[in-house]
Amino acid sequence: METQNNEKTVLITGASSGIGRELTRLFAKDGYKLVLVGRDQDSLQQLANNLYNQYGTNSTLLIKDLANPKAPEEIYKETTKKGQQIDILVNDAGFGEYGKFATETDLQKELSVVQVNAVALMHLTKLYLKDMVARNNGKILMLGSEVSVIPNPMMAVYGATKAFIKSFAEAIRNELEDTEVTITVLMPGATNTNFFKTAGADHTKGADPQKTANPAEVAKAGYEALLRGDDHVVAGWVNKARVAAGHVLPDPFLAAQTRKDMMPKDEDEQQQKQSTAIAIAVGLAVVSGLWLLSRKQQAYLPSAYDKMKYRYKADKAARSAKEALDNVADSVKGSYKWAKANLEETIA
Repeated sequence: METQNNEKTVLITGASSGIGRELTRLFAKDGYKLVLVGRDQDSLQQLANNLYNQYGTNSTLLIKDLANPKAPEEIYKETTKKGQQIDILVNDAGFGEYGKFATETDLQKELSVVQVNAVALMHLTKLYLKDMVARNNGKILMLGSEVSVIPNPMMAVYGATKAFIKSFAEAIRNELEDTEVTITVLMPGATNTNFFKTAGADHTKGADPQKTANPAEVAKAGYEALLRGDDHVVAGWVNKARVAAGHVLPDPFLAAQTRKDMMPKDEDEQQQKQSTAIAIAVGLAVVSGLWLLSRKQQAYLPSAYDKMKYRYKADKAARSAKEALDNVADSVKGSYKWAKANLEETIA
């Protein structure tokens, strides 16, 4: 893991609340200089004051709304004008819009979701990454989500932006293999922040505070993965299991399960029946497909091209399976630790 350096500067978007705020505290504690970006000047100023009083950290505040397409360029010009070298970029800012895409959600708000979550993130990355490559040093952390690999009904646009982030980050990470610059994606599940309230989804099952992750723990997982230079980190053992499922289960089934979490609590029972029906249908489809494949294989001898194609698909599936198994293993370990801790507490 990279050692902390109080001569380095980190720029954090969405710094005034949630996971972004917890990340600023971690960087401040380890002596980094901070450039904090957000819309709420009062919240940013209060955060900066707290960080100075607690850690002696000096922060530069940039009051910008990333829904404005001009904001990324303005941010870059201001840091460049002040002679601030951004050693670490944290693309944390983001929000969602709850409801059925066709009939319930607001188009203008969804356009802003795409602008903030995806376009501004890409724009800032473009501007600062070229400087990092020129120096052959730098790190970028992007806030993805478990829905980066799982369809997200009732927040379809938000989920699509998170899928974009994961794909975008993995692609440019590959392009940077011969450099000392790293890209890391933090993939949390539902977290106890203002996200659900802002999205208009605080009445849903997934927003239950007892079932959401602690933002400080999520931030710590992302922070440590960033310093190690990992390609991504899935925060929380329950979320690891969900992401693992996202690599192996059919999208229609995953969408149905996510839809269940996005439903109001009083509609949960009906949604459970629908999810069960889909699960049965998926199981039958898989069994039928395997039976048909076995019948066809008896009368079909694959060509050399087909053999290479199948080998490639098998290798790809094996890699996905390995990642899924790793996530499941972490999930099982987490479950064991949780159960053991609760048992010891009960006995005590």
